[in-house]
Amino acid sequence: MLHVTGLHASYGNIEALRGVDVAVEEGEIVTLIGANGAGKSTLLMTICGSPRAAAGHIAFEGQDITHEPTHTIIRKGIAQSPEGRRIFPHLTVTENLQMGAITAEPEFYEEDLERVFSLFPIMRERRNQPGGTLSGGEQQMLAIGRSLMSRPKLLLLDEPSLGLAPMLVKQIFAVIKEINTDRGVTVFLVEQNAYHALKLADRGYVMANGRILMSGTGDELLGNKDIRAAYLEGGH
Repeated sequence: MLHVTGLHASYGNIEALRGVDVAVEEGEIVTLIGANGAGKSTLLMTICGSPRAAAGHIAFEGQDITHEPTHTIIRKGIAQSPEGRRIFPHLTVTENLQMGAITAEPEFYEEDLERVFSLFPIMRERRNQPGGTLSGGEQQMLAIGRSLMSRPKLLLLDEPSLGLAPMLVKQIFAVIKEINTDRGVTVFLVEQNAYHALKLADRGYVMANGRILMSGTGDELLGNKDIRAAYLEGGH
């Protein structure tokens, strides 16, 4: 479904991606782990067109999207829930969800809204509440719900568990599994909670300094002694 080959991207003189190769096949959950500053978020943003790739190729469903504008990429079926949630704090929950539906066909709006409310029942209760007044966990639910309103085939999730209490982390990962299994959405997940991410994933990649260092199934990476030493020792 998604094939990234030889991808380079920079911020000014700083090269953030250095020849990245990753693939996400239809129906999978693929996770990308790595330390802060490894280039994980930059990879997701480059897939969505900002920043632009300096070199390499990004193909989605066999079509080259490397130089497509972001709104075109979204219309093709890719959505991103960004790091830090980035909801609209002064808009209500419903208005935030409406913003996510801008590129979708209007006739599906009510159906998609109901799907988000069924995934996150608290969003139904908070539907008229400003996004900025929600708790951190509720804002994360809203960010994921907003991304689903565009009816994506591929969902890019950037650090969905960041800053959440352990109970909420489990809830978010359960929802990600449901989105994939029951809703049929392919997921590419960037996550520092390596244990939960690799337990969830069909396959995973490890990134450092803008490069992919290792790949394998989620179980293979969980069992790798170097991965355990770098990301999993000291508890889950």
